[in-house]
Amino acid sequence: MTNETDRADANKAVVQAYWDALARRDWDAMKALLTEDAEYTDVGAKGGAGIGPDGVIARLKIGIESLSDYKHLPGENMIAEGDLVMTEHTEQWHFHTGESFDHSFVSVTELRDGKIFRWHDYSNIANIYENAPAWWLEEVARHASDGQI
Repeated sequence: MTNETDRADANKAVVQAYWDALARRDWDAMKALLTEDAEYTDVGAKGGAGIGPDGVIARLKIGIESLSDYKHLPGENMIAEGDLVMTEHTEQWHFHTGESFDHSFVSVTELRDGKIFRWHDYSNIANIYENAPAWWLEEVARHASDGQI
C-alpha cells in the first residue's frame, strides 16, 4: 500500500509542478514535465491534439499567451490513483481589452516514468465563447483554419 501511495503522491507532485509552471506561463518548465510523445486534448474544442512537448505548448500558447493576465486559482481538488491524476481547477483569464472570466474544468493526466504523457481537459467550452472578446475568438479561429490547432 505504501509503495502505491508514494507513487500516487509523487505523480500528484509532478502534476502540481506542471500547474504551477502553467500559472507562470513558464513554457520551458512545462516542456520538461512532458514525455516526448505527450498528448494534450481540449475535449470538445475545435482542433486536434497537441503532440509532443512543442505541440502541447504551441496549442496552449494560441489560447493563453495573448492574455494580459492569467491566474490558476488555488484550493481545488486533486486525486491520484497510480499513474492517473485528476484535478478540478479554475483559471482566471484577463484580456487587455478589459474582459475577464473564470474558466473551470477537470484535467485528467496520465504519467509515465514521472512525466505527463496524456492530458485531457474537460470543460464548458461555451463559457469561453460566451465570455472571450471577439478579437480573441477570431485569432483562435484563424489558427484553427491554418491547421495550427
